[in-house]
Amino acid sequence: MTMWYERSFDKQVTDGEIISHIRVPADSPWFDGHFPEGPVLPGVAQLGMIHDLLCRTLDKALPVAKVSRVRFKQMIQPDQALILTVKTGNENSSHSFRISGDEGLICSGQMRLRTD
Repeated sequence: MTMWYERSFDKQVTDGEIISHIRVPADSPWFDGHFPEGPVLPGVAQLGMIHDLLCRTLDKALPVAKVSRVRFKQMIQPDQALILTVKTGNENSSHSFRISGDEGLICSGQMRLRTD
């Protein structure tokens, strides 16, 4: 899998909660055409980073079954420092997530992975 972002480290804070420090460089393909005069990270890219973190945490490449309660609160600019936090549920439940930056909460929601 091609990583279009940089991850400095993952850290397990408490049982089931993982924090990852991320930066998406300005030359990432995710910014191509979105938007030329003022690039912002597309929502699907944000969800992709959460999915990557969940798969690394669970040590399984599982497809997304459902995404719910997603709220995009702020735009993500190139090279912005981000903190991804995932609270894993049990294998059959949704996993809650949030993306935050210097200005606070950027995105939050729940993601369920297909396990069958």
